[in-house]
Amino acid sequence: MSTHWPNSPQFAGRSECIQIARMQAMAYSLESSLVCAVIEQESAWNPWATRYEPAFFAKYVAPLYTNQKISPTEAYGRAFSYGLMQVMGQVARERGFEGDFLPELCNPYVGVDIGCRHLAALWEKNHGDMSRTLLAWNGGGNPEYPQQVMARLGNYR
Repeated sequence: MSTHWPNSPQFAGRSECIQIARMQAMAYSLESSLVCAVIEQESAWNPWATRYEPAFFAKYVAPLYTNQKISPTEAYGRAFSYGLMQVMGQVARERGFEGDFLPELCNPYVGVDIGCRHLAALWEKNHGDMSRTLLAWNGGGNPEYPQQVMARLGNYR
């Protein structure tokens, strides 16, 4: 049995998430099949997906924490990836996310908006080179990542 919390948004599932992804892709002049392929690769369409990235914490977030610029909770939260696009908390803050709590990125409307904002910036920075854009999205840790995402494009065309 599923519990529905008062005033919490209920999502219809994958089909609604695909509609959200297509809408946000259009808003950021991105190919909707690319956004959908990234989502499939990153979260398999699970809006509640989260993952802690200790290497990301050490490299990007720890200096903010040790210099007392952010709280411990915020610091560790920024080292998690959230939602459909698995947007890192730190990246979300850098791209303008001002929500009080980073898990708000699990809301498909919020997370996909911030994810598309970031993906569009990477696309522009990499002059429309899909492979380089996807490597940058993934942080370069998996050299096979661009091919893995591009293999999923046909699922959404």
